[in-house]
Amino acid sequence: MTIKSLRIGTRGSPLALAQTHMVRALLAEAHGVGEDHFPVEIIKTTGDQIQDRSLADSGGKGLFTKELDLALIGGAIDLAVHSSKDLPTHLPAEIVIAGYLPREDVRDAWIGRDGMTIDALPPGAVVGTASLRRAAQVKRRRPDLQTTLLRGNVHTRLGKVESGEIDATLLALAGLKRLGLADRATALLPLADFPPAVGQGAIGLTARAGDAETRAALAPLLDAATALALAAERAFLSALDGSCRTPIAGHATVSGDELSFYGEVLKADGSQVWITRRKGRAIDAAMIGADAGNEIVLKLPHGVAGLM
Repeated sequence: MTIKSLRIGTRGSPLALAQTHMVRALLAEAHGVGEDHFPVEIIKTTGDQIQDRSLADSGGKGLFTKELDLALIGGAIDLAVHSSKDLPTHLPAEIVIAGYLPREDVRDAWIGRDGMTIDALPPGAVVGTASLRRAAQVKRRRPDLQTTLLRGNVHTRLGKVESGEIDATLLALAGLKRLGLADRATALLPLADFPPAVGQGAIGLTARAGDAETRAALAPLLDAATALALAAERAFLSALDGSCRTPIAGHATVSGDELSFYGEVLKADGSQVWITRRKGRAIDAAMIGADAGNEIVLKLPHGVAGLM
């Protein structure tokens, strides 16, 4: 029996569309149908419309998912494609994360004006980023640098560096690769100094909780190891009540039946960092992540709110 037509919801940025067309092509291949069997619905989100202030000042990263969630719940689309680091810690009860594509490289790429690395920038140089995590990690490595808010899609951010409006920025290598722009990276930042955001590098697929048919259709695309890693990372974030208001990094890897986890929380100015590490059975991923998050909570002198 031919698979039913599935309507795929996505944001309209070049990266969101590139990721959605990846999913569309994989669905078509998995089920032996044409890509037109899976029409794409572009949905403008509140997060895309707000460009002049940080997400922390606007309501959080759920602004990138709210309208897609409403379209799912209302039946306008059957699944939505997300950069997993944009997924809020808690989803509406009617929606589930159906799973993830195999994860890409999780590292951050450094893009410096005239090819300058982070160590080559002169004191007082300006690094643009919309991420509190990246800003705090930059300040931890180079307290003499300035950081400034930088919103917009990948091409916009690259253009700000090229024009000299800012001296450097940091972007997810995974996104650059999916856009065919990996060669624009001046350097790839080591995980030891710049561990990623929770979910970075993974494409997440959401669906209605009761829609077994859509979830079954997505099953051939999904990667079990990525799901376990993200379960640990998202549990870590949840234990910290983490949001885009807090500089948090979390990264889990799965090797066979074992999961390794690294997490850190930073002060916004990079002057302090609290670190946790865990190893355990991969099937205990969520428990490992939650335990790591609770350890950090106990270490923070004034709670997570004191870091903002």
